[in-house]
Amino acid sequence: MLDLEQSTGLVVYPRSVTETDSATYFLARGADGKRFGVRGDATGFEGQRQGDLLLCPLTAGNAAALRERLPWLCPQPLGLRKSVGCGDRLGLATPGHVRAVRQFDLAPVFAQQSIRENTRTGRTPQQVMDEAMWGVFQEGWHQPWGADADHLKTTADIDSCVTAGFTLYTIDPGDHVDNRAQTASPAAVEAKIQALRWDALEDTCQDMERRYLGRVFDLGDLALTFDRESLWRAAAKYGPAIAHTVQMYRHLAQVMGNRPPSTGGSTSSPRGSGQAFELEVSVDETETPTSPLEHYYVASELKRLGVQWVSLAPRYIGRFEKGVDYIGDLGEFEAKFARHAAIARAVGPYKLSLHSGSDKFSIYPIIARHAGDLVHLKTAGTSYLEALRAIASADPDLFRDILTFALRRYDEDKATYHVSADPGKVPLSEDLADSELAGVMDLFDGRQLLHVTFGSVLDRFGARLKAVLAEHEETHLAALEAHFVRHLEPFG
Repeated sequence: MLDLEQSTGLVVYPRSVTETDSATYFLARGADGKRFGVRGDATGFEGQRQGDLLLCPLTAGNAAALRERLPWLCPQPLGLRKSVGCGDRLGLATPGHVRAVRQFDLAPVFAQQSIRENTRTGRTPQQVMDEAMWGVFQEGWHQPWGADADHLKTTADIDSCVTAGFTLYTIDPGDHVDNRAQTASPAAVEAKIQALRWDALEDTCQDMERRYLGRVFDLGDLALTFDRESLWRAAAKYGPAIAHTVQMYRHLAQVMGNRPPSTGGSTSSPRGSGQAFELEVSVDETETPTSPLEHYYVASELKRLGVQWVSLAPRYIGRFEKGVDYIGDLGEFEAKFARHAAIARAVGPYKLSLHSGSDKFSIYPIIARHAGDLVHLKTAGTSYLEALRAIASADPDLFRDILTFALRRYDEDKATYHVSADPGKVPLSEDLADSELAGVMDLFDGRQLLHVTFGSVLDRFGARLKAVLAEHEETHLAALEAHFVRHLEPFG
């Protein structure tokens, strides 16, 4: 490594240095940013010669070429291994995620972004993929890792993520869930049942009733029975969402070459060659919780219709607000979660996915106890918050500007999130000493305020923020590592 640094005048990331029969590859940083280097056969890469080295910018073309050379840089289906999703809104967090995950027996999903987040950050699925890959390369992570195209709502969303090489596709049919069916009058529920698109469900009301009524579904630790009212309410609430999920799944299978989802963690082929894929179904972003009967109905109907999935995210009881711990009765949560886990084991097995899962420290032991390995913890905004923690210590003036701006933006930006922060409880930046700024990240209201305003903040301060984090990279990565270790310890 020393000779590489002497030859380039750059600081080489030691874990990135990779030797093959034909070349040596490495990642390095200098005053003008990061460069990828090749010594030896550099066919297919674009860059500038410096002695016997080719120094290359971190472009999409060079990323694709490097994946062809080093297959461990390609994401893979992870199967039923206990896993964690590490969302990264800045494209800078993956090295910190790798450092944390290395300490535990969990399968990581290093590339994870929703279409909503891409819209707010101005990133494309390909950028999300490539930036995660460079982080994997920087830290020398050679074990399987996944890439999650999160909260997909349309077939166009699917297509853009297939092109980028994602391997896990999270279908979000939440817009098709009829929350009113849970409390509607019997007459209104009957009207909803009659209006269902039974052709899309490849079913009839009579056939559905024959499958569910008058039976006891023995799931080992749980026995379930439906009466006509509970069945009709479940079908009215989730029937359209099931039909939408089936449509999305079949489109995905077609564009991926009809390759079935893997549940054994097998490796995928390189990007563009019809790699295997996995599916997650998410109904978590809805107004009403998913009851155990509704969970069983959804899973059974998806299975009947030929959908294969590796994880499912119900809408759990209680409040899963962004950036803060679980809000609700822990005893009630545990009783309901144990039933969800029994269903996942019996109907699948498949993993229970925990969305808005970051910072829910009070329920992690419950989840680990009842789900065992059948769990996927999904995080996103918490990594952005740890970046702001690093900013608070590295550039207090920038943090003050961000906090003041976020206070102005909160009321508008919170519209699409489940949050309850009171901006009036967040201290003004001028009232805080530099040493007190990072403490805003530990306040319920401060975390939510900064969490949901990320898109507006990046529009205004993105370039400045990323420059500070690049200059203080180790401060940033150390904060991420410590924060994610705290998340993963209950599952490790």
